[in-house]
Amino acid sequence: MKNIFLIITLLFINLQLKAQSTQHLKKQLQEIIAQKNATVGISIKGIEDKDTLSINGNLNMPMMSVFKFHIALAALHQVDKGKLRLDQKFFIKKDELHENTWSPMRDDYPNGNIFLTLDQLLRYTVSHSDNNGCDILLNLVGGCENVQRFITQQGIKDITIKVNEQQMRTWDNLYVNTTTPIATTLLLEKFYQGKILKQETSTYLYQIMVETSRGITWMKAGLPQGTELAHRTGISNTNEQNLRAAMNDIGIVKLPNGHHFALSIYLMNITEKREDSEKLIADITKATWKYFSDQLLL
Repeated sequence: MKNIFLIITLLFINLQLKAQSTQHLKKQLQEIIAQKNATVGISIKGIEDKDTLSINGNLNMPMMSVFKFHIALAALHQVDKGKLRLDQKFFIKKDELHENTWSPMRDDYPNGNIFLTLDQLLRYTVSHSDNNGCDILLNLVGGCENVQRFITQQGIKDITIKVNEQQMRTWDNLYVNTTTPIATTLLLEKFYQGKILKQETSTYLYQIMVETSRGITWMKAGLPQGTELAHRTGISNTNEQNLRAAMNDIGIVKLPNGHHFALSIYLMNITEKREDSEKLIADITKATWKYFSDQLLL
């Protein structure tokens, strides 16, 4: 009986310590984002231990290229259903490779009129944030409406997908595709838990997110070297008033004990220098990593 009482007491103390440290993390994050010339939205969730924290977690924020994760989910769902195959080839016309947009695919195949597999399109889009690849994938899965429908079917609200990358070249359209940080974290969690895709396609998407070549000085810079991070970034250009609509990084981080946490960071209406915004994302990530690492010692 004494042993049971001792166990209950230790569990209670542990919960108190975790609650206190969560509040400490929130205070740290608030200090990090204070006085920054941007609206910041943060959502954090421990996937295995369920610790949660958010700042402006229910605020609608522009997604930018983060929505390429949603498109990849919809495309791989079609693979799960047997409607598409990763080795299936698609003809890419030259006029689909638009100029004046980020496109490693166009750089590799400037003349177009080539066949690329679905696997290649996904890697260009997810790992390298190719805007042309994104819109080609969107067409393959039936457009924004079908992606929106698929995400809604996952039981997640507060995500809106209405325009493609080409349409987002218009400033007002940068604010059309939106999400809340909490909705993003919930989607990341469901994805990692295998509740959206089959195991094989889940593992595939996770890996090409780990291989992301963009945002090296963002979330990744806030983590110890060699830490596994499966993430997707998004950023807009600035307008004539030096206003940046958004800069975002969302991802799943692997801890030393094999557990994971989902982290969604959204910056909106930014007038900071780009390098300062990148450091802000890294600092938020670093503080979050320290919190979860410290929990391993409790």
